[in-house]
Amino acid sequence: MSAITIAVDVMGGDFAPRAIVDGAVLAARELGARIALVGDAASVRHALHEHPDVRDLPVTIIDAPDAIAMGESPLAALRRKPGASIKVACELVARGEANAVVTAGHTGAALLAAHHVFGLLDGIDRPALAVTLPTISGSTVLVDAGANVECRAEHLRQFGVLGAAYARDVLGVANPRVGLLSIGEEAGKGTDLVREAHDLLTSAPVAFIGNVDAHALFTGAADVVVCDGFTGNVVLKVGEGLVEAMETWLRRSFETSPGAAAPSVGDGFLRFKQIVDYAERGAAPLLGIAGLVLVGHGRSTPVAVRNAIATAIRFARSRPGISPVARRHSS
Repeated sequence: MSAITIAVDVMGGDFAPRAIVDGAVLAARELGARIALVGDAASVRHALHEHPDVRDLPVTIIDAPDAIAMGESPLAALRRKPGASIKVACELVARGEANAVVTAGHTGAALLAAHHVFGLLDGIDRPALAVTLPTISGSTVLVDAGANVECRAEHLRQFGVLGAAYARDVLGVANPRVGLLSIGEEAGKGTDLVREAHDLLTSAPVAFIGNVDAHALFTGAADVVVCDGFTGNVVLKVGEGLVEAMETWLRRSFETSPGAAAPSVGDGFLRFKQIVDYAERGAAPLLGIAGLVLVGHGRSTPVAVRNAIATAIRFARSRPGISPVARRHSS
């Protein structure tokens, strides 16, 4: 393939298919990549009615009659629904008809579909979701942010290795500092899982700096912070809720500011929103998969979908270590 093609799971997300289709068309207009809209063909065509210029854009429809709802068991749903949009999208990449998958749907379904279709990288037992968080000095990669509710210590060690490779190859951090999320910096703090993972990470091939408190996620004390997926997802959702509350507080404060200060205040609010808004980041990659799959927020807007596709294009072009490789671990 000469041009990058992104397979977009149109049926995944709280506002699917309309918001996903709108964002994908926006990406096709602005980014120049080919877009494969994977989902129920009738629903996709209906959503495309709002875009009369789509005939002039590199957009195709791939029929996938089944969708997996957020409340479904992903394993059972994938068995019952062989035509699920996330599975069909992964199969497009596996056949070489697309370079990457973007979905805002069920994270568990994306993980299982990707694992089944692509397999895992050598030496990896569990994939992990890597979310890049803004800090006062740059960014921190949180691994795992929700792919694995229950983990063993060895999985956390692998997450540290994956996160360090991602920070180095994608974010350009020369020697990423890896921290383990705990309730204190001392080596003996935390659960049995955390203490055992601490010992394993000490001998891992990464620059392990030890335990870090949750506040270190935003101070830039570590370039990569490792935790189990349950903890990581709670941290992520708390952060998102705080950001939304801060946006409301700031907006109210700006509305009461003197008129002369309004332009600078408005610019400041815009800069703040660009830094913290998940829509600006778009999507997070599943690390450890022998294929390129990015998972967006369930509440993704068209702008978030467009930015997720932009991220997928960048990853596909750079072909970092987390993207498709020749070797694969048995699935």
